[in-house]
Amino acid sequence: MALILLGVGATFTSMNIALDQYGRWGARIFPLAGSLSLVALGLAELWGARGKPAPTLDRQYLPAIFALLALAVAYVWVMAQFGYLISTALAAPLALWIFGVRNVIGLLAAAVLCPAAYHLIFFELLGVFPPFGRWFDLLDVFGWY
Repeated sequence: MALILLGVGATFTSMNIALDQYGRWGARIFPLAGSLSLVALGLAELWGARGKPAPTLDRQYLPAIFALLALAVAYVWVMAQFGYLISTALAAPLALWIFGVRNVIGLLAAAVLCPAAYHLIFFELLGVFPPFGRWFDLLDVFGWY
Protein backbone atom coordinates (compact mmCIF):
# COMPACT_ATOMS: atom_id res chain seq x y z
CA MET A 1 0.00 0.00 0.00
CA ALA A 2 2.90 2.35 0.74
CA LEU A 3 4.18 2.04 -2.84
CA ILE A 4 0.73 2.72 -4.23
CA LEU A 5 0.20 5.79 -2.05
CA LEU A 6 3.69 7.08 -2.79
CA GLY A 7 3.11 6.54 -6.52
CA VAL A 8 -0.25 8.32 -6.47
CA GLY A 9 1.26 11.29 -4.63
CA ALA A 10 4.22 11.39 -7.00
CA THR A 11 1.88 11.18 -10.00
CA PHE A 12 -0.07 14.23 -8.86
CA THR A 13 3.19 16.04 -8.13
CA SER A 14 4.55 15.11 -11.58
CA MET A 15 1.50 16.60 -13.22
CA ASN A 16 2.36 19.94 -11.57
CA ILE A 17 5.66 20.15 -13.47
CA ALA A 18 5.33 22.93 -16.02
CA LEU A 19 5.19 22.18 -19.72
CA ASP A 20 8.21 23.24 -21.77
CA GLN A 21 8.22 26.40 -23.87
CA TYR A 22 6.56 24.53 -26.77
CA GLY A 23 3.72 23.15 -24.64
CA ARG A 24 5.15 19.61 -24.55
CA TRP A 25 5.46 17.35 -21.53
CA GLY A 26 9.31 17.22 -21.71
CA ALA A 27 10.24 17.46 -18.03
CA ARG A 28 7.17 15.49 -16.90
CA ILE A 29 7.92 12.30 -18.80
CA PHE A 30 10.45 10.61 -16.52
CA PRO A 31 8.87 11.61 -13.18
CA LEU A 32 5.46 10.56 -14.47
CA ALA A 33 6.78 7.23 -15.77
CA GLY A 34 8.49 6.58 -12.44
CA SER A 35 5.37 7.53 -10.49
CA LEU A 36 3.11 5.29 -12.53
CA SER A 37 5.68 2.49 -12.19
CA LEU A 38 5.47 2.82 -8.41
CA VAL A 39 1.69 2.46 -8.59
CA ALA A 40 1.99 -0.58 -10.88
CA LEU A 41 4.64 -2.23 -8.70
CA GLY A 42 2.59 -1.54 -5.58
CA LEU A 43 -0.47 -3.14 -7.19
CA ALA A 44 1.63 -6.14 -8.29
CA GLU A 45 3.01 -6.55 -4.76
CA LEU A 46 -0.47 -6.24 -3.27
CA TRP A 47 -1.85 -8.78 -5.74
CA GLY A 48 0.99 -11.23 -5.08
CA ALA A 49 0.68 -10.93 -1.30
CA ARG A 50 -2.95 -12.04 -1.11
CA GLY A 51 -3.42 -14.51 1.72
CA LYS A 52 0.24 -14.41 2.81
CA PRO A 53 1.45 -13.11 6.17
CA ALA A 54 3.01 -9.66 6.19
CA PRO A 55 6.79 -9.74 5.77
CA THR A 56 9.01 -8.64 8.62
CA LEU A 57 11.82 -6.16 8.25
CA ASP A 58 15.24 -7.79 8.33
CA ARG A 59 17.25 -5.50 10.58
CA GLN A 60 20.48 -6.25 8.74
CA TYR A 61 19.32 -3.89 5.97
CA LEU A 62 18.65 -0.90 8.24
CA PRO A 63 22.20 0.54 7.93
CA ALA A 64 21.94 0.48 4.12
CA ILE A 65 18.49 2.09 4.23
CA PHE A 66 19.72 4.93 6.44
CA ALA A 67 22.91 5.27 4.38
CA LEU A 68 20.82 5.72 1.21
CA LEU A 69 18.63 8.29 2.96
CA ALA A 70 21.72 10.20 4.13
CA LEU A 71 23.20 9.97 0.62
CA ALA A 72 20.01 11.38 -0.92
CA VAL A 73 20.01 14.35 1.46
CA ALA A 74 23.74 14.95 0.91
CA TYR A 75 23.30 14.66 -2.87
CA VAL A 76 20.70 17.41 -2.93
CA TRP A 77 22.85 19.66 -0.74
CA VAL A 78 26.06 19.05 -2.72
CA MET A 79 24.19 19.66 -5.99
CA ALA A 80 22.94 22.99 -4.67
CA GLN A 81 26.47 24.03 -3.70
CA PHE A 82 28.72 22.42 -6.35
CA GLY A 83 26.38 21.62 -9.22
CA TYR A 84 25.16 18.55 -10.98
CA LEU A 85 28.37 17.03 -12.37
CA ILE A 86 30.34 16.92 -9.12
CA SER A 87 27.41 15.76 -7.00
CA THR A 88 26.45 12.97 -9.41
CA ALA A 89 30.07 11.87 -9.85
CA LEU A 90 30.25 11.44 -6.07
CA ALA A 91 26.77 10.03 -5.43
CA ALA A 92 26.68 7.34 -8.14
CA PRO A 93 29.65 5.30 -6.88
CA LEU A 94 28.59 5.83 -3.26
CA ALA A 95 25.13 4.42 -4.02
CA LEU A 96 26.72 1.42 -5.72
CA TRP A 97 29.04 0.97 -2.72
CA ILE A 98 26.02 0.93 -0.39
CA PHE A 99 24.45 -1.77 -2.59
CA GLY A 100 27.60 -3.87 -2.25
CA VAL A 101 29.57 -3.09 -5.41
CA ARG A 102 33.28 -3.17 -4.54
CA ASN A 103 34.87 -3.28 -7.99
CA VAL A 104 37.05 -0.16 -8.23
CA ILE A 105 36.82 -0.02 -12.02
CA GLY A 106 33.02 -0.24 -11.86
CA LEU A 107 32.85 2.50 -9.24
CA LEU A 108 35.12 4.77 -11.28
CA ALA A 109 33.09 4.02 -14.40
CA ALA A 110 29.91 5.02 -12.55
CA ALA A 111 31.55 8.28 -11.46
CA VAL A 112 32.20 9.16 -15.11
CA LEU A 113 29.38 7.48 -17.02
CA CYS A 114 26.42 8.42 -14.80
CA PRO A 115 26.94 12.19 -15.04
CA ALA A 116 27.61 11.88 -18.78
CA ALA A 117 24.57 9.70 -19.47
CA TYR A 118 22.22 11.80 -17.35
CA HIS A 119 23.59 14.96 -18.96
CA LEU A 120 22.82 13.54 -22.40
CA ILE A 121 19.32 12.36 -21.46
CA PHE A 122 18.09 15.29 -19.41
CA PHE A 123 20.01 18.31 -20.72
CA GLU A 124 20.51 17.48 -24.37
CA LEU A 125 17.46 15.35 -25.22
CA LEU A 126 14.82 16.66 -22.82
CA GLY A 127 16.08 20.20 -22.26
CA VAL A 128 15.72 19.86 -18.48
CA PHE A 129 18.54 21.67 -16.69
CA PRO A 130 19.49 21.46 -13.03
CA PRO A 131 20.19 24.56 -10.98
CA PHE A 132 23.78 25.78 -11.07
CA GLY A 133 25.87 25.23 -7.97
CA ARG A 134 25.98 28.22 -5.65
CA TRP A 135 29.71 27.94 -4.87
CA PHE A 136 31.10 26.22 -7.98
CA ASP A 137 29.79 24.39 -11.02
CA LEU A 138 31.70 22.42 -13.65
CA LEU A 139 28.91 23.02 -16.16
CA ASP A 140 29.78 26.71 -16.00
CA VAL A 141 33.50 25.96 -16.35
CA PHE A 142 32.99 23.73 -19.40
CA GLY A 143 30.25 25.91 -20.87
CA TRP A 144 27.77 22.97 -20.99
CA TYR A 145 24.52 24.72 -20.24
